[in-house]
Parts: sequence; structure tokens; C-alpha cells
Amino acid sequence: MGPHPAVAAIRLAVRRVLHDVLNDHSAPHAAPEAPRTPPLVLVACSGGADSMALASALAFEAPKLGIRAGGVTVDHGLQPGSDLRAAEVVARLTALRLDPVESAAVHVGRDGGPEAAARDARYAALDAAADHHGAAAILLGHTRDDQAETVLLGLARGSGIRSLSGMAATSGVDGRYRRPFLHVDRQTARKACMAQSLPVWDDPHNTDPAYTRSRLRHEGLPALEKALGKGVVEALARTAQLSRDDADALDTWAAQAEAMVRDPAGLLECAKLYALPPAVRRRVLRRAAIEAGAPAGALFARHIEEVDRLITGWRGQGEINLPGKVVAQRQGGRLVIRQG
Repeated sequence: MGPHPAVAAIRLAVRRVLHDVLNDHSAPHAAPEAPRTPPLVLVACSGGADSMALASALAFEAPKLGIRAGGVTVDHGLQPGSDLRAAEVVARLTALRLDPVESAAVHVGRDGGPEAAARDARYAALDAAADHHGAAAILLGHTRDDQAETVLLGLARGSGIRSLSGMAATSGVDGRYRRPFLHVDRQTARKACMAQSLPVWDDPHNTDPAYTRSRLRHEGLPALEKALGKGVVEALARTAQLSRDDADALDTWAAQAEAMVRDPAGLLECAKLYALPPAVRRRVLRRAAIEAGAPAGALFARHIEEVDRLITGWRGQGEINLPGKVVAQRQGGRLVIRQG
């Protein structure tokens, strides 16, 4: 008798990603006799159903492929007893025979709001753990439901097609972060934990209406499903992939166009920018703003639209202030974007 269908589904998703990691880790030009250290893959685990299901699948699949498997949990310090809960997660990961396993305590600031600050602190800790242990990849337990929520949040911000593309299956420096569950629904992950008698922890922040994503999860999406039917989550996840394909193509076009709209001194020429399709031009402007020091996460569509008006609606406007103390202004037919 085979494993429970939910367990089989999550193991298959993880197996596919681990094969990708192995392919990326292989050095095609290395001498055949050169010894190769098996790659290490870490799972980021909060103790919730999604990440515990991911940890169990990694523990099962990695040894069969000759991959070392470990885990890391991040203690955000936002709730009483969070250090004890992190210790419990470490114990659970160790019981799955993952090694190395560690807990990383972080300080969560206030920049960008509580959710963004916690995310930034978490990823910084995961990056540090990967660097310390020399991990080839870190697996994240984001599900299809998380992807649908991310698409709706991007839609609400009005930040364009890139924000509608949701989370990438592979992201980070050298493809460090992998998300095997983007085509797996949240309920499947929870069923997999139940089938394996895995203890899970339900973060109270996930039901706290003070958090935007929590309100969307428990109020917004159910309302959409009631009005439009049960296929909303799957449709939103599919929209994310289609949007990502389009956004990637436009980004490539913008990268190629940028070199063509700069003068010999490297300044952007307004006439050449004006000739570009709007979607390409705005990407060129965004790239230039980020290169000048504007934080990508704080640079929204409204900022780029203001800069774009220096090209398409020039009426002698003054400089435009952008996040990161960056300013954009038009001077003698050139667009200058620099630190203010």
C-alpha cells in the first residue's frame, strides 16, 4: 500500500525540485575523477503545516538522491515564548533526521510595516544560515494559496504586471530559494501532516486581522470564492505564472533598450525614451532609479509614473523625489536620476 495521496503529492513536488538542485550543482566541466561533496539543502520551517510537510518530504526524498538535508527555523521574537517554540521546531526537525538544524533569533524592525520588516529579517537570517553551512538551496513552504494571496495583494497595490506575477518558483542569488509547493494547495499540506502524525503549530498572526494578509486569507478570498466559485485560487495562481512570463519578456526587452537610450556620457535621452513602448520605458526608468539607490521594495508604480511624466508630459516640472533620497529631473533633453 502506497503513501497517503497528500503525502505522495508533496514528496513528488520536492523530488522534482531536488533533481533541479542536483542538476544545478553538477559541474559539467569538472574532471570525472574529481570528488564532489553532496549538496546541502535546507528547509525553512516555522513549525506550521506547510513547512512541516515540506520538511518531512525533504527528509524522505533527499537521502535517496544523495543530498544532505538540514533545516533552519527563525525566531522573530514577536510573541511570548517564541524561543521555546523555536526550540520545539528544532527538536521536530532533528527527529526527522535532518542535519544540520539550527534556530536563528532575529530583531524585527519597523521599516515598511510589520509584515515587510519580519520578512526582511527572516530572509536575512536564512541567507546567513545558507552562507554559514554552504547550502546549495533553501526550500520554502509557500503554497498555491499563498501565491493567490500574493497576486491579490499586488493587484490592490496597483504596481503593474510584475506584482501580479507573485512568487517565483526559484529566486534569490544563484537561485538559492526554491518553492516546491506553488502548485500544491494548503489543504494538501495539512492533510500530509495529519497522515504522518506530524505535530504542527498554527501561528496566531495568521488569523490576526491586524495583518493585511490575514484579512485577505480569512475574509477577502472566501468572499471571492463565494461570489465567483471555488476555482479562484487556482485561477489566480495561473495568472501569476502567465504574468511572470510576460514580465520576464518585457524586462529582457528593457535591459536591451536601456543601452540604446543613453548618450555617450551615460545619461538617458528623453527623445529616445519617448519612442519606447510605455511598458518598456517604465521598466528602463525603474532600473535607473534602483541603480541610483532607490530601494526596489519601496519603489511603487506611482513613483515611476511621476518620473515618466518628465518624458511624456513635460511642462517644466521640478525634480521628482523618490524613495532612498533619490531625485529625478529633466535637464537639457536628458533625464538625470541621482542621489539627492
